[in-house]
Amino acid sequence: MSPAKNSPAKEPAKGSAKDPAKPKQDQKNPIECDVLVAGAGAAGLSAAHAFAAQGRKVVVVGKIETHLAGRTVALFEGSLRFYRALGLWPRLAEHSAPMEGIRMIDDTGSIFPTSPKEFRSREIDLEAFGQNIENNALVAELAAAARENPAINLIEDLIDQFELNFSGARARLASGGRIEARFIVAGEGRNSQARQIAGITVATWSYPQVALTALLVHEKPHHQISTEFHKRSGPFTFVPLRGREGAPYRSSLVWLVEPRDALRLQALSPEMLAAEIEDASHGLLGAIAMDGPVGAFPMGALKTSKVTGVRMALIGESAHLFPPIGAQGLNLSLRDIANLVDCLEGVNLDEADDIARGLERYERQRARDIGLRLRGIDVLNRSLLIHALPVDFARAFALNFFSAVGPLRRALMREGVTPHGPTPKLMRERPPERAARRR
Repeated sequence: MSPAKNSPAKEPAKGSAKDPAKPKQDQKNPIECDVLVAGAGAAGLSAAHAFAAQGRKVVVVGKIETHLAGRTVALFEGSLRFYRALGLWPRLAEHSAPMEGIRMIDDTGSIFPTSPKEFRSREIDLEAFGQNIENNALVAELAAAARENPAINLIEDLIDQFELNFSGARARLASGGRIEARFIVAGEGRNSQARQIAGITVATWSYPQVALTALLVHEKPHHQISTEFHKRSGPFTFVPLRGREGAPYRSSLVWLVEPRDALRLQALSPEMLAAEIEDASHGLLGAIAMDGPVGAFPMGALKTSKVTGVRMALIGESAHLFPPIGAQGLNLSLRDIANLVDCLEGVNLDEADDIARGLERYERQRARDIGLRLRGIDVLNRSLLIHALPVDFARAFALNFFSAVGPLRRALMREGVTPHGPTPKLMRERPPERAARRR
């Protein structure tokens, strides 16, 4: 691992959101707020809603990106509780599809093969492990809800300068406007400028893989089961998607391949690529057709030395990044947000000492969760890439052991969807449908 060299995002500004009920950018008079959220992706927008619900005046700045090819988000139980608690789930639910089961298939060709393993949500008393939603739909709905929320000022611009000190936090927009805040939440992603300004060091490493993402229409039903083929290049995963008129059976695909294979696959026609996907999945879902463009991004990981600075906290990919295995990305980011909201509950943001004590709690609470997820996914991914008999044997033994021993099997499933340990308040709410059944 080596420290990463960060640089500010370079996308051009798109302008500000048009909402006459909210403060406009002013070249002379700064916009004032309690919390400035840097970054308007799913994590940043979710943080804005969470702090607004706490009674804070929030400004969120960033580019609203709703054209990411093939990207979806699998939201697990804790994340669903988070959005329900904020009143956001009804508008997201209409875009989502349940994941009632997870199937793992060994397709490595190892001399220590394992039989397919299937895990069902009902084993841990859940109707579904979670819900899968297209990233573009998630971000669009969160942004629309932010524009409707009088406590949130959404500015579609970029921040080109931060200032952090014990008396307050300031930011200058690319368009020339200024913001004065009491606290900053940095959620701009892996190249976080706020993180760099705060002097937080970062370790990064890469994998010899590229993730191809796509949305698919297929002939056979998925039965609300997410299927993960373990291949030598990495996981090849189908996740259920909501159907639509004329296409009742849809799934998203995340396929980790070697860089040269990624280039070859991206150069294929949609029909030829669909045929390759069908072949790689051994016809599991029948005939396949592409349902939009293909996305591709190189695989890497990132871990920061800490997740807090003066009047600032990191969330999401500003604090951690790893391969899309086990759908931990946004779920971990939402736990960042829920933890941070708890740690700052009742804190006077005018008092630097009070903020510092809250951030000490946040630092402690996030260290274990982030470290555990990062190490676990790194080990699993490398175990597929290393072609060695001892590694193959260890992977097969571990999967068979955890699958066969009931208490361990259930504990593993619970840890994936609702990690043990202190649960943030926004993730404690029992889903209404389950509470109703128990009455």
